[in-house]
Amino acid sequence: MLGAIAGDIIGSAWEAKGEKRLDFPLFDKFSRFTDDTVMTVAIAHALLDDRDYAEAMREYGMRYPFAGYGLQFSRWLCDVNMGPYGSYGNGGAMRVSPVAWAMHSIDAVLEEAARSAAPTHNHPEGTKGAQAIALAVFLARTAAEKEEIRREIASRFHYDLSRSVDDIRLRYLPDVTAAGSVPESIISFLDADSFEAAVRNAVSLGGDTDTMACMAGAIAEAYFGGVPAPIVREVENRLPAEFQRVIDRFAERYGINS
Repeated sequence: MLGAIAGDIIGSAWEAKGEKRLDFPLFDKFSRFTDDTVMTVAIAHALLDDRDYAEAMREYGMRYPFAGYGLQFSRWLCDVNMGPYGSYGNGGAMRVSPVAWAMHSIDAVLEEAARSAAPTHNHPEGTKGAQAIALAVFLARTAAEKEEIRREIASRFHYDLSRSVDDIRLRYLPDVTAAGSVPESIISFLDADSFEAAVRNAVSLGGDTDTMACMAGAIAEAYFGGVPAPIVREVENRLPAEFQRVIDRFAERYGINS
């Protein structure tokens, strides 16, 4: 979960800049949490207290209204009578990582990931993206090797994970759909030898940098056994106290050691 938040904050400073570099500074004065972090914390809080996902997301969204939500999601936040709007974007996938830590089987992860996406991202592609990221995190945290993760995700969701980050970077254009960003984020992890490398790979594609680094960071945290301490310190300095309390409670409940 903290890996997702770290990726979001690191990627935030490079959003919409179109730079395709690996040697960027991880943090600068523009590095901040975005809607990805707000909604990840909301999902974690819902799991901790057995709350309705939509209720928790609206509560956090209204408390942090300037985090960079999309237009449709902003409308949904403000209208309690508005139901799912068929989004096939990557919003369900970027907030799903807590599900992978709270569930104890593949079937439970897939079912709960779909539930967490359903209030907004109920299009099949939006749901698929959330399930793919959740499953990748779950497999990573349960000691699956990279090739097993690649094989499982590719076979279940029919994503092309045979590409490399270097190949993708050449032609990649910003894409906020789940189909156009989730596979690339997973590949960013698969091509990495550390947490930091996974996040750098995702940002270097020059797309939806905060969300793609969020997704890659979520998997990398689980696979590499945590987030490096210097990154954790930078992240914690940029988070509200209430977010940190939820993160700490979640880590204690589910045994996450970042």
